[in-house]
Amino acid sequence: MSASLLVRKLCAGYGPMRVLHDVDLEVPGGELTTIVGPNGAGKSTLLRAISGIIPRAGEVLFEGAPLPDRPSAIVSRGLAQVPEGRQLFAQMTVLENLELGGYLVSRPERAERLTRVLNLFPRLAERRRQLAGTMSGGEQQMLAVGRALMGKPKLLMLDEPSLGLAPKMVDELLAIVRRIRDEGVTVLLVEQNVAKALAMAQSAYVLERGAVVMKGAARSLLGSEELRASYLGTDARLEH
Repeated sequence: MSASLLVRKLCAGYGPMRVLHDVDLEVPGGELTTIVGPNGAGKSTLLRAISGIIPRAGEVLFEGAPLPDRPSAIVSRGLAQVPEGRQLFAQMTVLENLELGGYLVSRPERAERLTRVLNLFPRLAERRRQLAGTMSGGEQQMLAVGRALMGKPKLLMLDEPSLGLAPKMVDELLAIVRRIRDEGVTVLLVEQNVAKALAMAQSAYVLERGAVVMKGAARSLLGSEELRASYLGTDARLEH
């Protein structure tokens, strides 16, 4: 059974400034759940809190058990995050960046995972000897996702993966995210492209000012007049 995540009454912030206020969130195992909302709503803060990058209060259950608050322990439980900004090693090759993602496992296991990632991202296979910093933004984003997959996560969290990418590259990347979900990895996606995110997700949450203001089946929210007026415009059409 795929990994599920349950968040209850989560509060987090930076120093004395609280950003998240009693956030409840459920990510069913094997599904793609998306979080959308305006800039500054706290979406990235929510992922950082779940990942243990910043302190949090409240309850976070992963596969039915409390999730530790130490990033290393969280990763070892099978939860990985691809942060906004990618955070690659620019002066290392594609292959070296990927291998770093699987450095904790044996060499045979690492080689097996590398083969899977390169099959998922043929473009990375073509550029395996290229320095990460010389690739396009879209290729770097693929590398960041591929590096996270080298850890063989049960749940993958993606923070604004399409930010700054050309439309064609966005479609290619999101298609790969769907394929990752279809292969049994639970996905929690924070995404600026609201229409595309809702069209590909099973469930969705709208975050504003650090609180959940709407939630439900993604397709239902996409048809919501309130959400369309706020984020999509009245002429927005469903995108496949």
